[in-house]
Amino acid sequence: MSVATPVVKKFLNNADDVVPESLAGLGAAHPDLVRIDLEDQIVLRKDAPVQGKVALVSGGGSGHEPLHGGFVGIGMLDAACPGAVFTSPVPDQMLAATKAVDGGAGVVHVVKNYTGDVMNFKLAAEEAADEGIEVESVLTNDDVAVEDSLYTAGRRGTGVTVLVEKIAGAKAEAGGKAVAEGQDAQRLGRRRGHENGNSQQCGLASRRPCGISARAAPLPGD
Repeated sequence: MSVATPVVKKFLNNADDVVPESLAGLGAAHPDLVRIDLEDQIVLRKDAPVQGKVALVSGGGSGHEPLHGGFVGIGMLDAACPGAVFTSPVPDQMLAATKAVDGGAGVVHVVKNYTGDVMNFKLAAEEAADEGIEVESVLTNDDVAVEDSLYTAGRRGTGVTVLVEKIAGAKAEAGGKAVAEGQDAQRLGRRRGHENGNSQQCGLASRRPCGISARAAPLPGD
C-alpha cells in the first residue's frame, strides 16, 4: 500500500509563532501603512485614530490572508484582529482595536457569521459602549451553500466581506456617519450571495508537516 507524502506548502519556524511572526513581517514590509500591536495582536492603520472619522474594525481566524490585516489602510479598515489559525479572535483584542481607532465619530464592526466571531464581537461592542464608544455592527452572511447546514450557524460570511469593508471604508473616508454606514453595509451584505469551494483539504500547521524550519535548516557548508 502506498502512503501519500504530505506536500510542503510553507516554511515555518514554529507553528505556535505563526501569527505573531506574520504580523511582525507585515509591519516590517509596510511601515508606511500600518503599525502592529503585538501585545494585543492587532493591526492598526498607521495614522489611527483619525479624529472625526468613523473607524472600521474587522477580524477573524488567521490563515485566510490577506483577510483582514492586508486590508488595513486608507479607505478600508482602521484595524484588524487576527485570531489564531482558523480560530476567532477574542473580545479583548476587539476591544483594544476599537479603543485604538476610535476618533470620536463611532466605530463599525464588520463581523462574519461564525459563532465565535459573532459572540466575541458582541461582547467587545458591549464593553466599548460601556466606555462611551458608539459601535455599529454589520453581519456578513453571503455563503448560500450552507444556509441549512447542520455544521454552521446559518450562512457564513465570505466574499462579500471584502466588498463591505471597501465600500464602507470609502464612505468613512468621505465623512460618513456610523449608523448610516452600518445600515448601508448591512443592505449590501444582504444583496449578495456566494457559493464557495476548495480544490484540496486544508490543514493546521500544528497537526501536519507544513514545511522546514527556517531556523533549524542548515545552510550548505555549515
